[in-house]
Amino acid sequence: MDYSDALKDYTSFDFDDGRWTRKVFRRGTGPAVIVIHEMPGIHPLVIRFADRVAAAGMTVFLPSLFGTPGRPVTRGYMVGTMLKTICVAREFNVWKDGRSSPIVEWLRALARRAKSECGGKGVGAVGMCFTGGFALAMMTEPSVVAPVLSQPSMPVTTFAGKGAVDVSPYEIDCARKRFHDENLTAIGLRFKSDKLVPDERFETLKRAFGDKFEATELDDADSAPGLVQSHSVLTVNLIDKPGSRTKQAEKRVIDFFKERTGA
Repeated sequence: MDYSDALKDYTSFDFDDGRWTRKVFRRGTGPAVIVIHEMPGIHPLVIRFADRVAAAGMTVFLPSLFGTPGRPVTRGYMVGTMLKTICVAREFNVWKDGRSSPIVEWLRALARRAKSECGGKGVGAVGMCFTGGFALAMMTEPSVVAPVLSQPSMPVTTFAGKGAVDVSPYEIDCARKRFHDENLTAIGLRFKSDKLVPDERFETLKRAFGDKFEATELDDADSAPGLVQSHSVLTVNLIDKPGSRTKQAEKRVIDFFKERTGA
């Protein structure tokens, strides 16, 4: 099926870093924010969030790392994409602690391009679910100044442990130094009951970064019903009503991007 209408307000280009080529969708004006989609791909609620970032005065770069751009979420689509990505793709680290995914290097290159084209103080980045830790690992790229980790779900805790993160010690040290030297911070978002993002994972991040890690941890009552309950803070489980805690979290993330990028 053709899902292109979901991205009709975006232009697109193929970005090649010399190792991988991925399609990137772009919308807006102003400093750049890279929105890294969750499983199973760039679905309509990821696009809704990206639209709101663009409406706030920033240029959204929406790379397609897996899945079919614009396709709505279904259980079969999610399971199929997960199996292909986990079992086949070499671009992603799923199982091991202390190592970021190779595709992060491609994202860093995209951030350099976005900064050169859009200006501002730097580039914002948000990862979601499977890609949740990517924004933090991107901090070795100097242009990235505003990392957001929304329900960071990798690596798989069964193999790596509940406190594991898919970010290398070098990348953590680099982020810690930049947070101190450049007065930067990171935001983390999760539902407290989310078994894919256990307490121990956020404790690891809190220990690593102290008050430079701004943790937003939500209750089940704050979650909109969806295919997965109490998981996707900015998309599927966002209660899209003024005053809801997920809506407040969305606003905080967008305000954070505006402040840090200079929008």
